[in-house]
Amino acid sequence: MDDFDSRPIVVGVDGSAVSRAALRWAVDEARRRGCAIDAILAWQGGYGMMIGAVTPDLLAESTPEREHDRWRRVLDDAVADMDAGGGIRTVLVTQDAGPALVEASKDAALLVVGTRGGGPVRSALLGSVSAHCVRHAACPVVVVREPLPRGDTSSMVGSGTFATPGPLL
Repeated sequence: MDDFDSRPIVVGVDGSAVSRAALRWAVDEARRRGCAIDAILAWQGGYGMMIGAVTPDLLAESTPEREHDRWRRVLDDAVADMDAGGGIRTVLVTQDAGPALVEASKDAALLVVGTRGGGPVRSALLGSVSAHCVRHAACPVVVVREPLPRGDTSSMVGSGTFATPGPLL
């Protein structure tokens, strides 16, 4: 196995259906390549704000430790039913997803992310992790789109998976 083959496939996971599809795609590709997978879930704390009366129970549930535990369960659940021959290493980081995945791409053979296809307005307002990764990753990027509803062929353009040849400047 040469140096390229020994690097893992990094995949972004957030518990959504499309991130699970991206993880399945990564597992299949890792089997073909004979490499491991790093499943990364990045979560950013501190964005929430509570307005109104806050009960002690609600306040106790919103600690950083509980949030960390909750995201750990999401990540563990996502990889639990995946059969990856080379193994899946789970990585939980407290950071914005885009920068976390770009950083991980520096040591990766491939970066795999999912996208819901929110469109340009939503991406401008909320940001797009997949677009950020395509623009800044240090390795080739595969973007797995949310599957169309069964039997819906109205928009076959843009469905499925596409890959970039590497970092796009």
